[in-house]
Amino acid sequence: MSRYQAYAEYKDSGEEWLGKVPAHWDVIQIKHLSPIKRGASPRPIDDAKYFDDDGEYAWTRIADVTASNVYLTEAPQRLSDLGSSLSVKLEPESLFLSIAGTVGKPCITGIKACIHDGFVYFPELKIPNKFLFYVFAGEQAYKGLGKFGTQLNLNTDTVGGIKIGCTTNAELENIVEFLDHETAKIDLLIEKQQGLIALLKEKRQAVISHAVTKGLNPNAPLKDSGVAWLGEVPEHWVVSRIGFHANKIGSGKTPKGGSEIYQDDGILFLRSQNIYDDGLRIEHSECVYVSNEIHEEMYGTHVKSGDVLLNITGGSIGRSCLVPANFTEANVNQHVCILRFSDEFNEFFSYVIKADLVQSQIDSCQTGGNREGLNFDQISKLIVCIPPIEERKIIVNRVKLSIEKFDQIESAARQAIEKMQERRTALISAAVTGKIDVRDWQAKH
Repeated sequence: MSRYQAYAEYKDSGEEWLGKVPAHWDVIQIKHLSPIKRGASPRPIDDAKYFDDDGEYAWTRIADVTASNVYLTEAPQRLSDLGSSLSVKLEPESLFLSIAGTVGKPCITGIKACIHDGFVYFPELKIPNKFLFYVFAGEQAYKGLGKFGTQLNLNTDTVGGIKIGCTTNAELENIVEFLDHETAKIDLLIEKQQGLIALLKEKRQAVISHAVTKGLNPNAPLKDSGVAWLGEVPEHWVVSRIGFHANKIGSGKTPKGGSEIYQDDGILFLRSQNIYDDGLRIEHSECVYVSNEIHEEMYGTHVKSGDVLLNITGGSIGRSCLVPANFTEANVNQHVCILRFSDEFNEFFSYVIKADLVQSQIDSCQTGGNREGLNFDQISKLIVCIPPIEERKIIVNRVKLSIEKFDQIESAARQAIEKMQERRTALISAAVTGKIDVRDWQAKH
């Protein structure tokens, strides 16, 4: 923050998160700036009479706030007149704060909205609500109240007891204007990096899909595949089905006792939330374990290196990955299918399953009334294209190299986003605690 000027004189605030504040600022508890009140919910919340697609007020969920940046501009549900009368109505430009789920996330209404008791709001706020928004967005105000995030315990008393630095509303408005301008520039840079990551995802998919359906030789003679939606394929390739090449198609199960039998260590028990297209996610915080006895009882669903794991139910259906070499012991539950091929096929098929060729077939299995997930018969009948073994090896190596390049670029983009987000938070914190003086700041056009 060295490019910004500091105030001429400071005093100790007596608060860890504030540190020293400008000498002319006051240190005030939020409850002295506004009453802090909780939202309310109609009960039972799933009763249809409380909802109306044409209702005047949107129904705000924690997920809607989590997905928002500053303003709540849309929500998928609206309340009926009865429903909204049993909740808390907020008009546009009202500040509220989540105290459940994504704890400590501030938001400002851009629409008429109702909030439930997982939120608190600030009627009669004596300072600009956008300034208090930035106080919460800077995250430092929660120091001493517990870990920021899901472990943070907030309620009307704890929020009301937070001390913040205050000065005249004119000066606070100037800070808000500064932060609006500067964070917008950072957000634009972040958005560009996120766009790059999305583009890389599309390129990965295109490279994989083309390689496993058309091959690498653009001059190779083609033939009609015999499948209308597949079109032409290389003349020397075989159009086949996965079931003809798999040594195993099967899923696991959840042991008797369900989640009660999970342990903090033991044998890894893989679930659909561990299976991603870019590989297994098995950080300790994302994993559950079972005892060795249960593992042995489930011998038929042991995972082996080279297996292809495919999610077959739920929102992540179709997501898949290859189990790496020298993988530790593990089992899977019923939402994950184990596809086991001979060594000459496993890497190739790990890419085939990710390709549009197979993903479109998986999607078609889920149309209409059949949304239960993929069954083994459907999986075995998935149409695939098979090149000769030597060509398969070349395709796998070429795809690997391309993906490695994409991954390197994506990693750099994610690191850039992380640094920009850190700078954004640090800038907000510096401004709302008076570490920088922006009274004379003017936007450069």
